[in-house]
Parts: sequence; structure tokens; C-alpha cells
Amino acid sequence: MLANDPASTALGIRALALGEGTARLAMTVTDRMLNGHGIGHGGYVFLLADTAFACACNRHGSVTVAAQAEIDFIAPVRAGDELVAEAVERVRFGRGGIYDITVRRGDEVVAEFRGRSRTLRPSAAGPAPGA
Repeated sequence: MLANDPASTALGIRALALGEGTARLAMTVTDRMLNGHGIGHGGYVFLLADTAFACACNRHGSVTVAAQAEIDFIAPVRAGDELVAEAVERVRFGRGGIYDITVRRGDEVVAEFRGRSRTLRPSAAGPAPGA
């Protein structure tokens, strides 16, 4: 799925590990990702966490999308920081699921993200490529 995601790959997001219901992705914060305060724009941190969420919830072979997501920013990030987002499936129920994603800079937690997924009904064409 990540290979077919131009938004994430354009930012240099790369997979470190992918498993059923789990994902570990990395991204280096660049100067172009900074906000007017000179710190990493929260939207980029959210995007990294959201991409890990998407990779984790689509590893079951069905087409799954976000139904809701929220993030808590714990610490600012800066240009040159290597961020790692680790997604873990907490529960799947019916067509829904709940996933927790922790974003770290080294051992320091910089953000906590929770996503709720919704699995779509399969189309006549079947699952999306790479799902």
C-alpha cells in the first residue's frame, strides 16, 4: 500500500516493518516541514502516524479507511529529527477497528495518535493493489 501512496512517499516515509495489524514507519523531518515557529508542522507528524495507521489496518487484505483519528502532540520536532511511528491494532470488531500509533524521536515520545478504521465492502474488482 505504501508504494502506491504518492503523498507519503514524496515525504520520504519508509517502511521499517509491516505485519498483520502492525506497522513501523520512519520519516526524517526536513526544513520544508517546519512551521512559522521553526518547529515541525504538526500536520507532517499527523501524516506519518496516519500512514502507519493505514498500513497496519490494511494488512488484513481488505480495503480499510480511517473513520476517525486524533493526535496528542507531546514534544516539538525539528529539522533533521528521525521520527518512527509504530502502529498497533488494539481491537477489530465487525467492520471497525481501533489502532494506537506512537511517534518517537529515538526513545522520546513526541506524539500519540489513535485511529478508528472502517472496512469497506469489497468491490467487484476485489481488494486494492497492495492492500
